[in-house]
Amino acid sequence: MPDSPVSSVDRCAESVSAATGSASALPHPVRLVAIDMDGTLLPDFSTVISRRNRETLLAAQKAGIHIVIATGRRQAFTAPLLEGVGLDPETLLVTSNGAVTRTFRGDRLDFCHLPAELARALAVLLRGTGMTVFTLDRPSPPDLIVEDMAIARGRLAKWVEANRNSIRAVQPIESALGDEVEIIQGMAAGTLREMAEAAARIAASPLANRIEVIRTAYPGHDLSILDLLPPGISKRSGLERIASRLGIPQEQTMAIGDNWNDESMLDWAGVGVLMGNATEELRGLATERGWRMAPRNTDDGVAAMLELAIASRHAVARSLW
Repeated sequence: MPDSPVSSVDRCAESVSAATGSASALPHPVRLVAIDMDGTLLPDFSTVISRRNRETLLAAQKAGIHIVIATGRRQAFTAPLLEGVGLDPETLLVTSNGAVTRTFRGDRLDFCHLPAELARALAVLLRGTGMTVFTLDRPSPPDLIVEDMAIARGRLAKWVEANRNSIRAVQPIESALGDEVEIIQGMAAGTLREMAEAAARIAASPLANRIEVIRTAYPGHDLSILDLLPPGISKRSGLERIASRLGIPQEQTMAIGDNWNDESMLDWAGVGVLMGNATEELRGLATERGWRMAPRNTDDGVAAMLELAIASRHAVARSLW
């Protein structure tokens, strides 16, 4: 016989790690959950979503929770990783750190382009500090422009291999960024030291007030990424627009992430959740910011938090009986 809603609530609550708190501790039922990909839904440098995470994503949608994937990846580098999960085709993907929102099936709902003249100025400013990439808004490859493929392979060999059919090398890179080109975002990547220098160059330049710089860091790999976006664009802005479109109050949202590019999203959500595998620096901010702590990505931390969200929904239903 199928489980009753009450037994589903009990089972969900029992499976959640003590570190996440109890289902009753959620101040409001959760109707929307935004989830980062790398280091959150996915294990570190892996493209395989665990069975428990897959099953809980579907259970959350069945419970009426809107699942939003919020990632620094672009759509073409995100959707294939979700194809075997069984998500609703209308599931929303906030990609390129908030610059583009599409449905899982690919319908574009929201986008913001980086002005070409600003992209060209950034290319000149950042030359010599790591690797710079520009993502173009094109339906087919090549939609990634780099200047030096040798540097790209040296910095992000796995990324280059995964995107080899989408990358075009152009020297100088700004010659490929004419006014007619629609640019989603820029990205600078390199060592922690190189990206600190790149960020300092931007901050000291006339471009500082015209660009949103969003940092992602992997200290264990001495790798840092700066996403270069129009002002005000972030995962937070993408999540805000979706919640408004769906008529969901801020307090009924949850956001789960593990890195600096998730920071503003965690701050905005009614329930901000930081993964247990986040850097020590970020974990040190959790109490001050009011973020909950989830288990690590390798311990299905996303599933644990989704189970809490499902329990919050079922608890409301039970109270109405």
